[in-house]
Amino acid sequence: MTGVSRSSAGLDVRRKRMLYRCWHRGIKEMDLLLGGYAQANLETLDDGALDRLEHLMDAGDNDLLAWFTGRDPVPAEYDTDIFKAVADFHAANGGVI
Repeated sequence: MTGVSRSSAGLDVRRKRMLYRCWHRGIKEMDLLLGGYAQANLETLDDGALDRLEHLMDAGDNDLLAWFTGRDPVPAEYDTDIFKAVADFHAANGGVI
């Protein structure tokens, strides 16, 4: 996956903004990891899951990379179902960071 292949057409404003933010993180690894997950799942996330994804996206890229690679433990406030879903999605799609 090298970039957005899903159009934001049909998404509400919040989801459009989140899709953009997930694909434009700052470092390519996070673009691919969060962008790929968002592209595949944004439409099905409820408001609570969207809140948790937004909170996860507030973390810095270097912290996220350390957590997703297992280099550092995931702080409790970020160790949510969404964090696990992103990690599982990435692993299921053959992802290696």
